[in-house]
Amino acid sequence: MKVSIRKQGDVSVVDLSGKITIGEGDVVLRDKVSELLELREKKILLNLEKVSYMDSAGIGELVACYKRAKERDGIVKLLKPSGKVYDLLQLTKLEEVFETYKDESEALGSF
Repeated sequence: MKVSIRKQGDVSVVDLSGKITIGEGDVVLRDKVSELLELREKKILLNLEKVSYMDSAGIGELVACYKRAKERDGIVKLLKPSGKVYDLLQLTKLEEVFETYKDESEALGSF
């Protein structure tokens, strides 16, 4: 999995691409979000547009990131989950937990 971080105002946009799976992408995701929280970044937008696959470990790490951010008065929102990833969010009912956006400017304005 590849990750890049860019700032859009006071929001950290984490662009993810590849697969978020056990022992691979889940660790990278955990490390990047933890790094942002250590830097006192409170507004995190995970761009899932180029994530092709996510397994149960990836879902678990999304929930863990959400929880860690909330404990530090932060928030994690999702941007453009791809077809299979969005289906998984629906199946697990996590689309009811995460604020999810299809448009980046709308997502940024929601913070």
